[in-house]
Amino acid sequence: MTLPNYITIARFVMVPWIIFALINGHMMSAFVLFVLAGLSDGVDGFIARQFNQRSELGTWLDPMADKFMLVAVFLMLGWLGALPVWLVLLAVSRDGLIVGAVVLSSLMDNPVEVRPLMVSKTNTMAQIVLLVLVLAELAGIAQLTALSNIMIYLVAGLTIASASAYLVSWLRHMASDSEAG
Repeated sequence: MTLPNYITIARFVMVPWIIFALINGHMMSAFVLFVLAGLSDGVDGFIARQFNQRSELGTWLDPMADKFMLVAVFLMLGWLGALPVWLVLLAVSRDGLIVGAVVLSSLMDNPVEVRPLMVSKTNTMAQIVLLVLVLAELAGIAQLTALSNIMIYLVAGLTIASASAYLVSWLRHMASDSEAG
């Protein structure tokens, strides 16, 4: 266990607290916790790289913690009516598609290595920005509806592009194995 792994585990632990805050209408707490969780993601990556504390466990935990947080907050904000349900379904379905493809590949004895694509990294960053904007508005920090509305459509487009890119990559991987066999 490395320090970055402990930081990542702390991010996992923060997610239920963010959801608890949202459910109970403590929007400022939800906003602060979400921002802290986001900052912790940068900190654990920095420590891992700068101090050579990368680990195999960390390569699995870090993206899982990110997805857990994003999916949970997307679902809650959709449930609260702060995000359109169609966007929540799109974002969650994309992640389900990726997980399903990885599991199916493994079950078919043709595991696929999932490497984050640039469009996926851009999508994740746009999702985080959108969630920060929505949470900031819910917390009463600023009136950001116009910017949030633009980000909703940007996130939708990037989510579709990311899902499509992963699907094409996965189909090529699966086809190359069937041709080899």
